[in-house]
Amino acid sequence: MRASRWLAIAIVIAGGTLTCRAAYQQAKGKLASVLIRRAWDSETRTGKLQAPWPSADLRPVARLQIPRLGYDQVVLEGATQRTLAFGPAHMLNGAGFGERGNLLLAGHRDSWFLPLKKIETGEAIVVAWYDARTKSVNEKKYRVSFVRVVNPNELNLLAPTTEDSLTLITCYPFGHGRTSPQRFIVRALPASSTG
Repeated sequence: MRASRWLAIAIVIAGGTLTCRAAYQQAKGKLASVLIRRAWDSETRTGKLQAPWPSADLRPVARLQIPRLGYDQVVLEGATQRTLAFGPAHMLNGAGFGERGNLLLAGHRDSWFLPLKKIETGEAIVVAWYDARTKSVNEKKYRVSFVRVVNPNELNLLAPTTEDSLTLITCYPFGHGRTSPQRFIVRALPASSTG
């Protein structure tokens, strides 16, 4: 009887510990989002780069909105594993903000880019960024041209383009599944060129 009692106590303690850890991680993520948004707001107001917190090795560079979905997230620079934990990120092998070419943004399928599962062809997407040269926030509107599910080795949609485009990429299928054998791609073109 004593062994079963100790086992029950150990299970309760382990469950409580895991629950507390999950709550801590969730709270930490929410706080990070607030601090990242504040840094972006400060940067667009003052024109000075602003780290979200003192030891942060990431920085906000843009704002991504999909109005119909109520989607509004700050984009971070450099799509590394660490950066993607805190928000959608700009892939450095794509065009820069305000440059001609294929602007690439990535996000996790179970958090930042989960709302993409409801995106539709023709959908409006707005990207805003701070331009240090003009000391102003610039904004570009896009319309979704197509949505595709592809294999990870199909990289042609991530290649540089001569035309101006926006490509959003995440793993597929959406959600917390163990595997994500495919990629979900959203390609958008400037609203002025889509008619």
